[in-house]
Amino acid sequence: MNLEAAKSAVTSLLLALDQDINSVDMKDTPKRVAEMLIEQCTVKDAEIDVTFAEDKFGGMVIVRDIPFVGMCPHHLVYYTGKAYVAYIPKKKVLGISKLARLVYSCSVGFVTQEHITNMIAERLYESDDINCQGCAVVLIAEHGCMSLRGAKAQGASTITSEMRGVFMTVPAARQEFLDLIHQRSL
Repeated sequence: MNLEAAKSAVTSLLLALDQDINSVDMKDTPKRVAEMLIEQCTVKDAEIDVTFAEDKFGGMVIVRDIPFVGMCPHHLVYYTGKAYVAYIPKKKVLGISKLARLVYSCSVGFVTQEHITNMIAERLYESDDINCQGCAVVLIAEHGCMSLRGAKAQGASTITSEMRGVFMTVPAARQEFLDLIHQRSL
C-alpha cells in the first residue's frame, strides 16, 4: 500500500470539505488517517492450525465477548462489536486465542458484518486441522453508518449469525450455544 498516495487522497478530501489542513489540530491528520486506513486494510492471516489432541472432551468450546472493529464498505465508517464463537471438537481442540485471532483477521479491510460472520464460520468449519462437528458464530455490533448519518439511530445494534454442522441439525446444540452466550455470571 502506498502511504504517500493515501496521505495525498486524505488531504484532497479534507480540502474538498473546506477544512484548514494547516491548522494546529489538522497538521498531521492526513498522515494519521492514511496510516489508520492502511492498518485496517492490512490482512493478518490467523493461523488456526494450532491444535491439541483431546480424546476425553466432547462438549462445546465457546469464546465470547471477542471485541472486533470493522469498516463499512458502503460509507467507510467504523462499526464495533463483540463476537461469540463456538465449535464442538472431534478429537482435537484449537488453542483458544486462535478464535480471537480468527475474528480479528476476518474483520480486516472494508467488509460487511455479514461477510465477517460468514468468513469466521467457513474458516472454522472447513479447517482440516480442527475437523469440528459444527460451529456457531454470532456478531453484535453498533454501526457508525447508522448512528452518525442517515437514521441517526445511536445505540441500535445489528446481530448476525452463522451455524454449521450440528448447530444446524441439532436444535439442542444451537439452544445451548445461545443460552451460554447470554449467560452473564461465571
